Amino acid sequence: MATRIDRAQVADTALRLLNDVGLEGLTLRRIAKELDVQAPALYWHFKNKQELLDEVATEMMRRMAGPMRSGDGGTWQECVAVGAREMRRFLLRYRDGAKVFGGTRFTDGTYAGPLEGTLRTLVDAGFSTQAAARAWFTVQTYTMGYVMEEQSVHPVPGGPRDPEFEPEQRAKRLDGRHPLSFEAGEELFGDLDAGFEAGLTAVIAGVEATLV
Repeated sequence: MATRIDRAQVADTALRLLNDVGLEGLTLRRIAKELDVQAPALYWHFKNKQELLDEVATEMMRRMAGPMRSGDGGTWQECVAVGAREMRRFLLRYRDGAKVFGGTRFTDGTYAGPLEGTLRTLVDAGFSTQAAARAWFTVQTYTMGYVMEEQSVHPVPGGPRDPEFEPEQRAKRLDGRHPLSFEAGEELFGDLDAGFEAGLTAVIAGVEATLV
């Protein structure tokens, strides 16, 4: 008897495989093998890899929606900071997590719950709806971009740093001709947690200065 699968099973399997194979290796054929079905069975649910990634990103949103709401009830600065930190924490759990999540289209309205809460906090604090949307979009894209760079430095969650980002390799490439660029590397690729918080503080300060 043929195994029956649904979109949720496929998305869950894709997320489980992601840390092993990364985005490049996450193919419909590989997922079908994991589910012990023939690849054509997946094409019943997804026409191509992009449709699969849209569903995977939506599943990621479902899983992070609750924690992202934990900043509700504080100041608007606390609200958007909590949302950004939770998004970063979640995306870092998955190899290429930011690449999978960014640039996709959600397949249901799960995203609207946490978004509505964040926008309400901002509007209640004096933002127009348009400014509130721009504020959160700015914080969100900063977060995804930062995580994408982080995952270049540490490609596998909890794994070692890519040797190309070690000071010795950077010094060899720069060959002493760009001392400021070499010095900047410690700030950019050293303490990634501190770097994220410093950038987040700067982004929120910019939002406050220009959008409230």
